[in-house]
Amino acid sequence: MKIVDNINNLLGDDLKTTLKNGTRLKVAASCFSIYAFEALKAELSKIDKLDFVFTAPTFVPEGATDQVKREQREFFIPKVERERNLYGTEFEIQLRNKLTQRAVARECADWIRKKATFRSNKTKAPMQQFICVDGKSEQVAYMPIGGFTAVDLGLQKGNAVSNIVNRFDGAPYTNTYLDLFDQIWRDPDKLEDVTETICQHIESIYQENSPERIYFLILYNLFNEFLEEINEDVLPNDRTGYLDSLVWNKLFNFQRDAATGIINKLETYNGCILADSVGLGKTFTALAVIKYYELRNRSVLVLCPKKLADNWMNYNSNLKTNLFAKDRLNYDVLCHTDLSRDSGMSFNIPLNRVNWGNYDLVVIDESHNFRNNDIYKDKETRYQKLMRQVIREGVKTKVLMLSATPVNNRFTDLRNQLALAYEGQSDALSQKLKTNTSIEEIFRKAQTAFNMWSKLPPEERTAPAILKALDFDFFELLDSVTIARSRKHIETFYDTKDIGKFPERRKPLSFHCPVTTRKDVMGMNEIYAQLTLVKLAVYAPLSYILPSRMTKYEELYDTELEGGKGRLRQADRERSLQALMTTNLLKRLESSVEAFRLTLGALKNNLTTTLDAIADFERSGRTPDISDYTANVDDFDSDDDDLSGLGDFTVGKKVKISLADMDVQSWQHDLKGDLALIDGLLASMELIRPEDDSKLQHLKAQIRDKIKNPLNAGNKKILIFTAFADTANYLYKNIAADILKTQSLHCAKVTGSDAPKTTFKKAYDFQSVLTLFSPRAKEKHLIMPDDKNEIDILIGTDCISEGQNLQDCDYLINYDIHWNPVRIIQRFGRIDRIGSPNAQIQLVNYWPDITLDEYINLKERVENRMMIADVTATGDDNVLTAKSSEIAYRKEQLKRMQEEVIELEDVKTGVSITDLGLNDFRMDLLNYVKENGDLKSLPNGLHAVVPADADLGLPAGVIFALKNIHDSVNINQQNRLHPYYLVYINNDGEVVVDQTQVKRLLDLIRSSCKGQSEPIQNICRLFNEQTSDGNDMRRQSELLSDAIRSMIEVKEEKDIDSLFSGGRTTALVNTIAGLDDFELIAFLVVQEEQEARSAFGATGKVESP
Repeated sequence: MKIVDNINNLLGDDLKTTLKNGTRLKVAASCFSIYAFEALKAELSKIDKLDFVFTAPTFVPEGATDQVKREQREFFIPKVERERNLYGTEFEIQLRNKLTQRAVARECADWIRKKATFRSNKTKAPMQQFICVDGKSEQVAYMPIGGFTAVDLGLQKGNAVSNIVNRFDGAPYTNTYLDLFDQIWRDPDKLEDVTETICQHIESIYQENSPERIYFLILYNLFNEFLEEINEDVLPNDRTGYLDSLVWNKLFNFQRDAATGIINKLETYNGCILADSVGLGKTFTALAVIKYYELRNRSVLVLCPKKLADNWMNYNSNLKTNLFAKDRLNYDVLCHTDLSRDSGMSFNIPLNRVNWGNYDLVVIDESHNFRNNDIYKDKETRYQKLMRQVIREGVKTKVLMLSATPVNNRFTDLRNQLALAYEGQSDALSQKLKTNTSIEEIFRKAQTAFNMWSKLPPEERTAPAILKALDFDFFELLDSVTIARSRKHIETFYDTKDIGKFPERRKPLSFHCPVTTRKDVMGMNEIYAQLTLVKLAVYAPLSYILPSRMTKYEELYDTELEGGKGRLRQADRERSLQALMTTNLLKRLESSVEAFRLTLGALKNNLTTTLDAIADFERSGRTPDISDYTANVDDFDSDDDDLSGLGDFTVGKKVKISLADMDVQSWQHDLKGDLALIDGLLASMELIRPEDDSKLQHLKAQIRDKIKNPLNAGNKKILIFTAFADTANYLYKNIAADILKTQSLHCAKVTGSDAPKTTFKKAYDFQSVLTLFSPRAKEKHLIMPDDKNEIDILIGTDCISEGQNLQDCDYLINYDIHWNPVRIIQRFGRIDRIGSPNAQIQLVNYWPDITLDEYINLKERVENRMMIADVTATGDDNVLTAKSSEIAYRKEQLKRMQEEVIELEDVKTGVSITDLGLNDFRMDLLNYVKENGDLKSLPNGLHAVVPADADLGLPAGVIFALKNIHDSVNINQQNRLHPYYLVYINNDGEVVVDQTQVKRLLDLIRSSCKGQSEPIQNICRLFNEQTSDGNDMRRQSELLSDAIRSMIEVKEEKDIDSLFSGGRTTALVNTIAGLDDFELIAFLVVQEEQEARSAFGATGKVESP
């Protein structure tokens, strides 16, 4: 007997000397590895035969008795490990990382077919493990052994404490083992032949893989935890029948992915923000989610801005215009503003009796309206009422938020919206996330990173720069609770054949029209100069109170902030109102002569009424009370977005001021000064008749031209947007009759403040007007089949700038430029939608007749007046600094808007959260596993070959998917996928995309692989020629080393950064030693189709293409 200790003398070396020509090798072991074959290849090719017994059931089905179990999972778990050992155990990773697995597998399979038979123990009885060599001249037995792998042969390091094997020579010992082996070998009740299965498994390594298979193998490794966590509780339950609902069947593939993802997030985290880009149909996606919860007998509330209520109520009512009438959607609709009211009716619901606490799901449209959570001492804000009454009280409430702009420039915006989902108890959410940091801390760090980023010069302030600066935890949080995709993303990564494409956007037309060509009327600049002199003293009576009487009014009307954080002063509210009214005057002047005239008239009325009251006081000595105008916000134009914000200023009560307490002389002097300026402006404006209005006349010519020369054959439709109802009325009055008479086309007008108007003899409601304007998108043939009317020109305010699909139209005119670029994009999103019937669409913008610089400076001056007011009003001081750095940025945007149609993602001065989430990949994997079953038994180390494509950002090279096998490596939180790493290296060994850009890497893999269910033969052939059928993988192996080296460099760079920034440092904590720290999961070869053959060191002349 001899002891083989696998240190000084190795079992593998011993076998090499023992195996000779004509020997029969008999092995009983738990597993077999192709790398053991490779190590003994020369000797095994000489032997006569190998008989191999798997000592525990391997590659055999699990007994036919348990039929149900068997259908669910053909092989049971511990076996999967034994079966996967065929391709190399966890300690043979280094061998696999040499990338020669494929060549080894091919040789091994050929050899097995010639010389080996494999049988497996099919009983539950354990068997001893040993090796017998039955030679012509000598017989040898080895015992005990573990498996037949490179580690058990002592050729690779394993983790066993010892690996000592006894070698027995001579008849009495060896015969015992040989007889035992033969006895078992011949017993059909104990063993089952698995040779063919093994050959098939090994062949799976060297057959060409389809790119799609590799894509899903990578996803399976990255997200199998997600699959494990997914069960009936957190996935939509098919048994509810939601798949049969009308609304579900109306959704496009990307919307279904979103709906499934939302339900999963609502069930897991209780809340979700859907922030898909404009024009991707968020309303329908939300309706599908609502339908799912209604089928589960849940009660649903939709909270939306007043102007969008009609859109939501169209789908829950039994109306002809309701596409989903058969789905019997049954949710309640209330407005954001209803949260501030305790009595009265809202859409026939009595507000004093609403059972706020009884809703299981609340859908908040335009949820960014709930981004302020400022606390007042004696008043509950909308946000607090929503949190207290709807979400915390009563039943457990899930919250779905819809918003195209959830982050403005403060991350608190996003945090406050998310807080609705976790009921203000952030620990509840923190526990479910894979981070150790609290939600508050995550947002604080994100805000710090953002503040530093926003101070960078504009050219360095790029999206990748902010993504690099943000923390891993922030992405983890976003990924858990948001779904946000851009249209670019949908076009690139979804199969849009059945949906159709986005239309081509033509370069926008920009027009600068003067107010009028009349010489006796002031020009734009002169009017601006006059407006800056107007003090609007009528809106600020408190500023004129005598100092000795001031305390009385402060006590009456100022509001304490919770926790002594300061006061909200009524005087500041008035100043805000003054600033807002100045802005309003400017905006209305930009919009139309008419809107400006009406506002000047209203202002004049206010001034004369107040001056009359003062005159009466001086004459009679009576002391009437003067009201402050902040209370009369409702009298302003309801379509003006900016004034809707006044609701937040009017926290106070109606202010009454006794004239006896005021410095009446000063006030009267300022009021008279204002009145003189206003009178002058009004007199000038009154001279302009419609025929003198240059902008109106230009618009009419533009409409006639478009009707005469349609962009898309036969399409005469035009959508005209304005910010003000007054302008809409003016345009309708001056255009409708004329167009009907000269062009025989019908016209309509919709505003948020009064009933729609059309040129037809009969009256139509809001939804019907939109259906007649966009009959294809709104499916008029289903909902108004008998109505033959059609509208070609629609004039509307921003009440239709969101949540409407009007893509029959191909021509959109902004009669005034909204000061917020996001609004312009939302307007354009009505016609710039996926699946448009139009090949191209046109955006037309009317700009004020001044240079861009003057325009920006003007806005900046006015906004700064507002900002100063705002700072005092909210006690938040970082708004000003954020503003000043935005001016250059804003100018850049407006300049671009004159040249091209920009994306919402580009416009946001802050961070766009679109396209950061990994939800699409999880949904891909989920759908694949549902259809094709588990991927657990696929070996690691597989590869596929895809063509290089510069347009997709795929230069020739290799994308590696690796697993870090020492968990200690990723203490710095830079890689969201840890312990998995993706990295893309080109053929020159340079990093194309490093491991921190997870989303981008997965996008590239997805766009090159998804849908490719067969290997791409011509590319595979090229690659095989270059690598001698996988035998010469030196170049790829070098690239793998480069990839790992690059990861070490990125980590070191991040470590150094972390030394010099606040928070934990990751430097010196641990290091990546190199290749041995990683296991290769799979790799994707990106192959040039016409690459010179010698590039990879393969033999052969360079062929001319």
